Amino acid sequence: MSRWHPEPQTDLKQSPLVANYAFLSVPSSVREWHFHIYFHQNNTEEHQAALKLRDSVLRLRRDGAFVAVPLWRVNTGPIGPHPVGSYEIWCPSETFSAVFSYMCLNRGNLRDHEHRVAWLGQSYALDLTTLPVYSEELPSQYSALRLGYAAPPTLSIEDRLKIGTNIETILSADKEAAKAPPRESKGTQ
Repeated sequence: MSRWHPEPQTDLKQSPLVANYAFLSVPSSVREWHFHIYFHQNNTEEHQAALKLRDSVLRLRRDGAFVAVPLWRVNTGPIGPHPVGSYEIWCPSETFSAVFSYMCLNRGNLRDHEHRVAWLGQSYALDLTTLPVYSEELPSQYSALRLGYAAPPTLSIEDRLKIGTNIETILSADKEAAKAPPRESKGTQ
């Protein structure tokens, strides 16, 4: 079966949205994402690591780090197109970068370029001998722009906690959304 793929839009002036909105946007942008976390269902260690990652995402959502909604169901075997155990995490485009970064940095004992990687389309083998083994410094290109690693924090911890509490309240009645565990009291930490 052949699927039709439109030509990529290359000029914002062609966009009907530009005439209607004060901001520029590409109308074909993805607004919601799914992360599918796979694990070998017969490997107890992998299964537990996948569940631990899910619980961490729930706690971080509760605390306002980002918006990400793991579904309540964890598939303990192949289902639909998924060849192994899996679960899904829904994420809006507004927090995709934060969720994607967290997933890359926290999906196990993996490293950048070699394993902490995602591909769009076919993957290619990289020549890792050209990269430094380890660096103490965060890579901040164009730091004068005060963006990326050079940007000041946009939300305080208190603001994030308020946002997280509000998200948990909104999702509390949704049967499909996994619930975050309660916060530990300060005396038990």
